[in-house]
Amino acid sequence: MCFFYALSKTAQGVANRYQLKLNLEFELPSESGQPIYYTSGFDFPRMPVITNENPECMQGFTWGLVPPWVKSKTQADEIRSKTLNARSDTVFEKPSFRSAIKRKRCLVPVDGFYEWREVGGKKYPYFIYLKNKDIFSFGGIWEDWTDYLTGEIVQSFSIITTDANPLMAMIHNTKKRMPLILPRESEKEWLDNHLSNEELKTLMVPFDENKMEAHTISKLITSRSGNRNVRNIQERFEYPELKAL
Repeated sequence: MCFFYALSKTAQGVANRYQLKLNLEFELPSESGQPIYYTSGFDFPRMPVITNENPECMQGFTWGLVPPWVKSKTQADEIRSKTLNARSDTVFEKPSFRSAIKRKRCLVPVDGFYEWREVGGKKYPYFIYLKNKDIFSFGGIWEDWTDYLTGEIVQSFSIITTDANPLMAMIHNTKKRMPLILPRESEKEWLDNHLSNEELKTLMVPFDENKMEAHTISKLITSRSGNRNVRNIQERFEYPELKAL
């Protein structure tokens, strides 16, 4: 699955990567001096996305998709912790996702993500990124939800996951899943409003492991007392017990 990722570049860096017009209504934390080295979906952060309806702008949507049929804020708060990810093999069937996958897709800019490997009953964290260390895109879906009591419109998203490629199967060796990473040449296609279900399925496949790198990091990422949004959370940390494997 994918519940933790990084986007440490500035808004201008994201805009340059995707050739966007900057949306001045949404400012990345990095613009005020704090890059996003780590964010958790369970905090339901507002993160940048590029949608099929507005592909020239970066917008800020909340991570944790709230379907439009949700009746109350209480129900919205309950469901969003279960909709951080959407499985590619069931996304066309699940009530929370089946409408969005057909008409509301987005790119989620990232420059790395985090996953855990289980060995001997212990879990070891990894930072995973592209070999070129560039920004890349998760394939996502999004929705609008209106709070009927306040009239507030909440825009939210979910990250698609696929079967793991060999690298991710080694790391995420319990679930053997990975986020949908779209090749750069497929990003515009993902946002195409005219794709059929079958055409979408051809895009929801594991990314080429030969273009990815990963290394173990310290267990700072599991600290509940320290600040995890720091540069050294991504630094390489060796575990002697893993070298023999």
